[in-house]
Amino acid sequence: MPRDLPVGNGELMVAFDDRYQARDLFWPRIGMPNHAQGYPQRLGFWVDGQFAWVDDDEWQHDLRYKPETLATDCLLRHDGLGIAVRCSDVVDYHSPVWFRSFEVEDLTGKMRDARIFIHHDLSIDASPVGDTAYFDPELQGVVHYKDQRWFLVAGEDPLRYGVEHFTTGTKRIGDAEGTWRDAEDGHLSRNPIAQGSVDSTVGFHLHVPAGGVARATVWLACGDSREALVALHDKIALKTARRMMDRTEAYWRLWALKEPIDFSPLPEPIRDMYVRSQLVLRTQVDNGGAILAANDSDIQTFAGDTYSYMWPRDGALVAYGLALAGQSELSRSFFRFCDDIVEPSGWFRHKYNPNGTLASSWHPEVLDGRQVLAVQQDETALVLWALREHFRIYRDVEFLKPLYNSIVIPCANWLLEHRDHHGLPKPSWDLWEERRGIHTFTVAATIGALKAAAEFARDMGAMDHEERFLAGARRMTDAMLEYLWVPEHERFARMAVPTEQGDYRLDMTVDAANHGIFLFGALPADDPRVVADMQAVRDHLTVKTSIGGVARYQRDYYHRIEHQDLERVPGNPWIICTLWVALHDIETATTLDELNQVLEVFDWVGQRARPSGVLPEQVHPHNGDPVSVSPLTWSHAVVVTTVLRWLLKHAELSGKPSGVVAGLARQDELR
Repeated sequence: MPRDLPVGNGELMVAFDDRYQARDLFWPRIGMPNHAQGYPQRLGFWVDGQFAWVDDDEWQHDLRYKPETLATDCLLRHDGLGIAVRCSDVVDYHSPVWFRSFEVEDLTGKMRDARIFIHHDLSIDASPVGDTAYFDPELQGVVHYKDQRWFLVAGEDPLRYGVEHFTTGTKRIGDAEGTWRDAEDGHLSRNPIAQGSVDSTVGFHLHVPAGGVARATVWLACGDSREALVALHDKIALKTARRMMDRTEAYWRLWALKEPIDFSPLPEPIRDMYVRSQLVLRTQVDNGGAILAANDSDIQTFAGDTYSYMWPRDGALVAYGLALAGQSELSRSFFRFCDDIVEPSGWFRHKYNPNGTLASSWHPEVLDGRQVLAVQQDETALVLWALREHFRIYRDVEFLKPLYNSIVIPCANWLLEHRDHHGLPKPSWDLWEERRGIHTFTVAATIGALKAAAEFARDMGAMDHEERFLAGARRMTDAMLEYLWVPEHERFARMAVPTEQGDYRLDMTVDAANHGIFLFGALPADDPRVVADMQAVRDHLTVKTSIGGVARYQRDYYHRIEHQDLERVPGNPWIICTLWVALHDIETATTLDELNQVLEVFDWVGQRARPSGVLPEQVHPHNGDPVSVSPLTWSHAVVVTTVLRWLLKHAELSGKPSGVVAGLARQDELR
């Protein structure tokens, strides 16, 4: 199931499925550990003797966010129960507290006896072993704890502050399904404590006036001790839950709209998609700097692992989008994180956990009996390239100073050392993490990184470094044109594989990743060879169904839906690949009419989003449903990047300022 509604603050994140059940709960880092482990945190309603959980088919679910903020706005309707429920969730912008408000409305014209039941199925630190759940009379709620992970479930209704109806018990042990079953008769047994594999359910009883509304608010607070829960309990009692929710909504509106960007050239839905993408991005960024690829635990059933890791490539491209958007605090935090994890010799490993430790990997260190480096070279290159793009906008010299010696020079030196006799990068794994060779995307990223390092060296007065890095970039560009450009095909190869004879065997599969040639500045977007290569992407990778979009490469097998007509459906359409083609259209546009044609692509992306605005990695080629993880951080980052580059191009062609921080920085540079 996609995660339709992530909410978070960089420390605590909660993600809901399409039935409005929380499935993932991360704290104290985004991405680790997942205390929900994909199990549903159930929500149910008992009304005048009838009961229904919100995942029942009788419910109508309209799951959205309030505009321009990280507060959910969900409407649930059950005609059999005769109620509608408006729900809103926020994670406090400062404290690790998840607030939930419920407004139960009568639809029958009669007074109703309604009860809300909120179930928590926590596996603390990603394991149910050794957990405890108990009712704490002082805190007026149910506490789950293990070691230094403590959670308080509390709330209020119009008649009472605190929890009166509760129970704790065991789950998935023998015949025990969990305490949620205890709620289905409308009453909870008030069992005060349980240990081991445990869960809990709390209830709130409401009297709903005929045709009217009754309200309850519930929260889950997180701390590293009971004392921390006491402090949060006192804070909520003093400030009130309503005030804390309101201030959080205001904070995220301020955060999302702080830049003076002129969106008037764009239709309002595209502007809204941009703002929503910014906010979704923020939910996937840990306060310690790690940018997580995705936090949707459903992918475990397919791969036995998750996307809750920091890939330097994904992180660098997301950081680039954040820098363009004016969110420089987050991009700086990412580069500081990279400073902590870079290898002393100047390269990055496959992927990392949110705390900076090395994450799981499938790249071997021995192939055909020979030791190889388990590396994706583009990841190292793109951190360096993105750092330069950040600096180009903000010119934050004090921030750069330590990174120049710890990232810029070591990484650029490593990129120079990791070359073959023709000046191309040595074989490494591709950005899709599927094959090993010399990839055009990696070559382009490395050229962009060496040019970036040369600019840094020039800024710092290190002319010897500047010349070395520029010479390496020039030689690599020449080698790319000599060995990867194939005139008879009028496009670049996807990959070159070295042979024992010292030359290369080329893989001529059309791959959307070749957009990196212009994006990273290896060649201009209007270079005839780039234009021809991108036309091949359009011709061969456009999905020729009513859904449309652009696939990654020919005969893509990852989550493949179509197995027969691979000419018509070369692979599932990906959000990022479709937007890469749009980026090329933007860069080559010479008139406003040409630029405005890109609006159709933005419309396509908006149609592929969930009602909440969340975007998946890829979509079903025949019905448009989300495929793989959702939301994918990279998808939202490329939305942000593409919209901003469209606005910058519009400003260039119209002569009117865009208000985009990158454009303002460029004006200052030209003065």
